[in-house]
Amino acid sequence: MKIKSSYLPYFLVLPAFAYLLFFVGYPLVQALYIAFTQNGQLSLATVRKTFADPYFWEALKYTIALAGVIVPSQVGLALILALGVNRVFKGKDFTIYALTIPLTISDVAAGLIWYSMLSPSGFLNKLLLNIGIINNPIYFFGYQYRHMEFLAIVLAELWRATSIVFVIILAGLQMISREYLEAAEVFGADYWTRLKKIVIPLLKPSIQSALIIRTLFAMQIFGIVWILAGRDIPILAGEGFYRLTELKEYDVASIYALVIAGLSILLGALYIKFMKAEYLEVKR
Repeated sequence: MKIKSSYLPYFLVLPAFAYLLFFVGYPLVQALYIAFTQNGQLSLATVRKTFADPYFWEALKYTIALAGVIVPSQVGLALILALGVNRVFKGKDFTIYALTIPLTISDVAAGLIWYSMLSPSGFLNKLLLNIGIINNPIYFFGYQYRHMEFLAIVLAELWRATSIVFVIILAGLQMISREYLEAAEVFGADYWTRLKKIVIPLLKPSIQSALIIRTLFAMQIFGIVWILAGRDIPILAGEGFYRLTELKEYDVASIYALVIAGLSILLGALYIKFMKAEYLEVKR
């Protein structure tokens, strides 16, 4: 069947539109209905119940705190790694391959790996005890060690998910023409000047994409936290899961889901508004 050229763009976006309609739109409408109705009538009782629960505010606090620590750390680390790899050297392909291996590991598997490494009888404590740096094991887990659980979660997320930011930034670096850098070098610009004035501005679209993707995932962080800390460190996705599966409070779970969606949309919009590359802006 031949399709008119004027209809072709709409035909091509139809699968994506259908996916969003059935797998995003319908669940969103259903969550709104469950959260804001009771016995078929519009009601804010669930909202008041959720906001009155101290666990909600604890979960919101820890979710934002984890995202605030993890996302900037991942972007900074990924930028350093990408700048180091974006040059010709022996073993470059193997280095890139090794750095992207964590992409293949699920968050649950990563949580289990780091739990076994950081437990009192795990690899890290055994190593430090054997070389004499510590005399007693370092405890990372338990309610009384919540600050250490927070650190363990950050370390596990940095190891597991920095790879995706690294890939995005490395791709952006490889799209920057060498001619810009060579011209700047001819005019006497040193490495740091070229990095500040040329590389970082041209990388803004890639950094923006990486920030949006990682922030969306950071707002939904669940598996690693659930394994390493359980409810010692409450998070929005974890509390929503607990309300849904254990307490069967579908309305409250819907509020948690909507809060996660709202935060993700808000932060994504802020990134798009304030991180537009100067060379992409149209002068009016």
